[in-house]
Amino acid sequence: MTAPAAPGGTRRREAFSGRSVFVFAAIGSAVGLGNIWRFPFVAYDNGGGAFLVPYLVALLSAGIPLLLFDYSIGHRFRGSAPLSFRRMHRFAEPIGWIQVLVSFVIAVYYAVILAWAACYAWFSVDQRWGETYEETATFFSEDFLRAGSGFGLDFIPLITIILVAVWVITLGVLLAGVQKGIGRTALLFIPLLVVLFTALVIRSLFLEGAMDGLNTFFTPDWGVLTDPGVWIAAYGQIFLSLSVGFGIMLTYSSYLKRKSNLTSSGLVVGFSNSAFEVLAGIGVFATLGFLVSSSAGAGWDDVGGGPGLAFIAFPALISQMPGGPIWGVVFFTCLILAGLTSMISIVEVVIASFQDKTGVSRTAATLGVGVPMAAVSILLMPTETGLQNLDILDKFANSIGIVGIALISLIVVMFAMRLGPTLRDHLNSVSSFKVGRIWIVCMAVVTPLVLAYALFGEVRTLISEPYEGYDSAVLGVYGWGMIAGIVVLSVILSLLPWRGAKRLDGPPEFDDDPSDFTYDEQLAHRRASAPNPDTRKEV
Repeated sequence: MTAPAAPGGTRRREAFSGRSVFVFAAIGSAVGLGNIWRFPFVAYDNGGGAFLVPYLVALLSAGIPLLLFDYSIGHRFRGSAPLSFRRMHRFAEPIGWIQVLVSFVIAVYYAVILAWAACYAWFSVDQRWGETYEETATFFSEDFLRAGSGFGLDFIPLITIILVAVWVITLGVLLAGVQKGIGRTALLFIPLLVVLFTALVIRSLFLEGAMDGLNTFFTPDWGVLTDPGVWIAAYGQIFLSLSVGFGIMLTYSSYLKRKSNLTSSGLVVGFSNSAFEVLAGIGVFATLGFLVSSSAGAGWDDVGGGPGLAFIAFPALISQMPGGPIWGVVFFTCLILAGLTSMISIVEVVIASFQDKTGVSRTAATLGVGVPMAAVSILLMPTETGLQNLDILDKFANSIGIVGIALISLIVVMFAMRLGPTLRDHLNSVSSFKVGRIWIVCMAVVTPLVLAYALFGEVRTLISEPYEGYDSAVLGVYGWGMIAGIVVLSVILSLLPWRGAKRLDGPPEFDDDPSDFTYDEQLAHRRASAPNPDTRKEV
């Protein structure tokens, strides 16, 4: 879908209809599967209730500041990640393409988790996975996924069919455009997700053993606050859960009108995401308290975060609790809603970049990028080695890809180009809540140090021992090979000529992008720009 022309013939950039739509879309991107199945166990493993202290510090000193960093770049330079960095400096363009390619990789494996959730929503009706924790674990790995290792390409028909449907829905939403597709989907799905998940949490609080689960979750171990690893875990959780550093929030903010309040939007998105994570922690541990106290045969040491929580522990729980089939459908519907809004935002990063680079219509960009992405996803993920592939791609894309490119972005922007004051002034020029020296210190000192420490630790660990004991050849292809491929492709894409952007040096002027001005403002500009008084009157 091609954006309509502005008065005077200039092609409009697509935009959200208002700030509230943008906020819902940003929350939809931030609130994803990691909020539900990652945060509760990161908190549990790092001091329980005491973890909320470093978590809050990380949110205020890195999460929200980095969110505003992305907002300021996308909003000031009015483009996708590659275009925005290209407008900063021609040699910075590869940074944007690395963000795009990391999003490409994440979308490839993220889609299959939605397919699993859709399958399990159906399985909830007859609870075919069994009744005990051991039975659900066996069903998930052997009967459902037929999990194997190596480079096998034996497809699982059911997952393949559902995965195709996931991609059709995702691309269908994106074909509709920024406002009609992304915006309207977020306005529908996010309130529905909150209602369903709140109902699930309330139900969990009345289960037998729920209080034991909450005590396990919230009981603080204050001694962990002296452990640097706990603080790194808090910052890592914030980085991963807010969708910062790999192009999503940068791209979304480029669709905001020029007079949008950026800092208040960032505060709403940041605190909404964290509130949902805490709500997820309450619901997850209340239900797990019931699971551990039931006859399902699960103990606290057996249950962990990630897919194991969603597709092993919760099915065992559903088999034990009254009204299990209903709550099973509700839980997996919540996973689908949370995952789909995030999936849409991840794919949009790639589509927007392709559209900016080539100048093609949204339809051509969506199909030209989305179909190959779907093809790669369908080739690698609904197979007997799909779980292995997902695990490796997720580990390397998050721990090295996202963390690494976020660190590079901060170093280049804050030190090499010294744009910190410029971005700060841009935020303050359009926002009610002002940022100052503290924001620059967070972006130039605090966050880079934390990211560098985390990246160094991850690389050292991954080099010293094979991740999860996987075959070195598989790790070489899907892990280190994927990272190397991203770097090489980012340089190649940067060398290709731009055909979709008029202005490549500095932020666009009015004539380059009038789409976020009202018709009266555009008319006044044309009158003021007319060559003589008589022409001005005619305009």
